[in-house]
Amino acid sequence: MLKTALLPALAALLLASASPVWAAGELTYVVNNESAKYDPGTTAETFATPIIGNAFEGLVKYASDGSIVPALAESWTLSDDGLTYTFKIRDAAKWSDGKPVTAGDFVYAWKRVLTPASGAMNAPMLYSIVGAEEYFADQSKDSVAVSATDDKTLTFTLKQRVPYMLQLLGFSTFFPVREDIVSANPDGWTTKPETYIGTGPFKVTAMNFGESVVLEKNPDYYNAENVSLDKLTFRLIPDPATALAAYEAGDVDGIEAVPSPEIPRLSSEDGNGFLVVPALGTTYAFFNPAQKPLDDVRVRKALSMAIDREEIVEFVLQSADQPALALVPPGMNVAGEDFTDGRDTFGLAPTAEVDAAKALLAEAGYPDGAGFPDTVFVTYSSPPIEKLLEAIQQMWKKNLNIDVKIQASEWQVFYPEVQKVQYQIAQMGWGADYPHPMTFLDNFVTGSPNNLAGWSNADYDKLIADAKATGDEKVSLDDMRKAEAIIMNEMVILPQYHRNQYMMMKPYVKGFWRSPLNVPYFDAVTVEK
Repeated sequence: MLKTALLPALAALLLASASPVWAAGELTYVVNNESAKYDPGTTAETFATPIIGNAFEGLVKYASDGSIVPALAESWTLSDDGLTYTFKIRDAAKWSDGKPVTAGDFVYAWKRVLTPASGAMNAPMLYSIVGAEEYFADQSKDSVAVSATDDKTLTFTLKQRVPYMLQLLGFSTFFPVREDIVSANPDGWTTKPETYIGTGPFKVTAMNFGESVVLEKNPDYYNAENVSLDKLTFRLIPDPATALAAYEAGDVDGIEAVPSPEIPRLSSEDGNGFLVVPALGTTYAFFNPAQKPLDDVRVRKALSMAIDREEIVEFVLQSADQPALALVPPGMNVAGEDFTDGRDTFGLAPTAEVDAAKALLAEAGYPDGAGFPDTVFVTYSSPPIEKLLEAIQQMWKKNLNIDVKIQASEWQVFYPEVQKVQYQIAQMGWGADYPHPMTFLDNFVTGSPNNLAGWSNADYDKLIADAKATGDEKVSLDDMRKAEAIIMNEMVILPQYHRNQYMMMKPYVKGFWRSPLNVPYFDAVTVEK
């Protein structure tokens, strides 16, 4: 997809700036979850994006209208065959400790991502670069086609055209990190302000884990003269209801999420700062096909068919989200078509298909739920998510006569366990890293670090490889649609809903925007109390 062809939804939200009353200020923004990993190159956690997205930048970045604009790179060129990119790094590009950003910083960072020992979850995003996949598989095969021809010139060559390459480069996996900083403390450099050296408009000055992360304006940022905020505090309040109370009491300036029951009230009030931000995300659970009783596709289909997604959206979430009947959300165009146009429903419906679900469960050997094994649905601690799973639990009891236990734990405990793929059902979901269906589909390729179902299908792998290799977007679109159909016909996931973001920001905060890729941006913010 060309950078000029992004959907209007990608423009997300921009609160237009008026003339600022003053060019300085402080702002406190509430987040509900704390990440276990703030490393831009290696994390895949959405919870890390508020910090990373404001403390780091890459070669390019997203503008509020969804376009790709220069960031650390002032310009770039593309070879006639569409394979070789050459970026010129700004002379003014500096790290937050004042040292110059070099092309070599990118070479180091990208090869680090391609080093298995780094634990980079999104290493496959770089596989389109010549030699990258081979290097990841065997570190002795260092022929990755990325190089610094001088301190300010970065060049890399792709195996085949990637129409969405610039969108990829706006994601944190492609951000630079400093070799001297990382090598001195590989496991702990992101946990201390003095070593969390970035390239963005703000720099981290305090990390009060369990409470807050504090950022201040980065005077060495290349566009520092246009950054008005002096101080930006991300305050951790896990319960959205408590966060809303703090917002309405005037204790904080913005909150990233509101309690579902409050959405009708907040959306009907004028001037309270309630915002609906389009999102490219799907909330779903993984079924583990290696664990009984989920090793039977009929069980997986029965469980998915037995839930009422309309009821979940309207009465549990009380939101304007969309019931999800598949993996990829609407809102992403390929070859002039929304990926979801004309898509099959894979036997699912917005409401529960109770009779069909009962029949499948009986075929699998559990008539009316009889003999259904003990099953645990694991999740991370989050009041809205736990409420959602309790509703699903009740639907399974009512419609299938089975009892499923819910087990919640803190994210830092939950996520490492899910990565081991030892669960039966695990609540997760995915928000787009870039505005293209491949950001969802690539996760299910055999061996992908984000394939948390441990699922493998050779036909699926081939379709994804073919979709990447062709230069014909219509052929790629067809391959990707066929690949998604394999996932859904095997019911590897339990799709729940395609989501929007519901948040609050005080009306006196101007210039804030939050992308549908779930990054809140504060570099253009002014506070006009």
